[in-house]
Amino acid sequence: MAKSDFRFGTVGTPRSTPPKPGGAVGGILRLRELGLDAFEIGWVQSVRVKEETCQRINETGAAADVALSVHAPYFINLNATTEEWPKSRKRLMDAAHYGNLAGATDIIFHPGSYFGLPPDQVLEVAIPRLRGCLDELRAAGNPAILRPETMGKSALLGTLADALVLAKEIEGVYPCVDFAHLHARAGDGTVNSYPEWVSALKSYKKALGARAMKRMHIHLSGIQYGPKGERNHLMMAESDFDLNGLLRALREFECRGRILCESPIMEQDALVIKKGWQRVAR
Repeated sequence: MAKSDFRFGTVGTPRSTPPKPGGAVGGILRLRELGLDAFEIGWVQSVRVKEETCQRINETGAAADVALSVHAPYFINLNATTEEWPKSRKRLMDAAHYGNLAGATDIIFHPGSYFGLPPDQVLEVAIPRLRGCLDELRAAGNPAILRPETMGKSALLGTLADALVLAKEIEGVYPCVDFAHLHARAGDGTVNSYPEWVSALKSYKKALGARAMKRMHIHLSGIQYGPKGERNHLMMAESDFDLNGLLRALREFECRGRILCESPIMEQDALVIKKGWQRVAR
């Protein structure tokens, strides 16, 4: 038995999901057929879902033993202007409300842009805003974890350090670590080796403690990048991403949690990642 274990799945509905029942319910059933057991529901454009649909998603996920999370709309910015912030906030809160009804334990979101400002200055704005969201969720009895994602472009709020600060400052916040984004963000081919992954995981453990290593939420894919960072996702086989090095580092730190794939062939690559983990974790 491996010292650490993960659930594996996809960000968004698998490409091979049949038209009926389709949607999130169909995606859950398809993932289970494939031997995968985690699903991040992609409400990335907007949250337009009925409570009855959420109930069906919740029941299907529980029956299939597929762990659920939600990717909130892309258009969220913790550093939005005072005028725009209420719209961003509503998108995040809607994802958390309906995600909780659907059985999702974790809500993943893009934290926003620096708008050319220093990270420390941006975090001074972001921290109280995100804390206010958590306070409101908890007051409503919503236990969902909010997870700012590490981002692949240098202009965006979302270094690993940014995500760790948000998590350290606010109870109920943990990072969603997209390791492909971390690799792409550097823009020069670095942050893509076993020693570099070890360094990243050391930072994670130092900031949030050993218990946080047991509930990691990870995004993986191949990635194309340029000097300014991410360009687009690739299939694992077409990318220079050092998957084996990362899996070895995760095993070294006895990490647990979920690994979700968002490559163009997400379910096939999720199985590739799962098989890679099984080899490394023997």
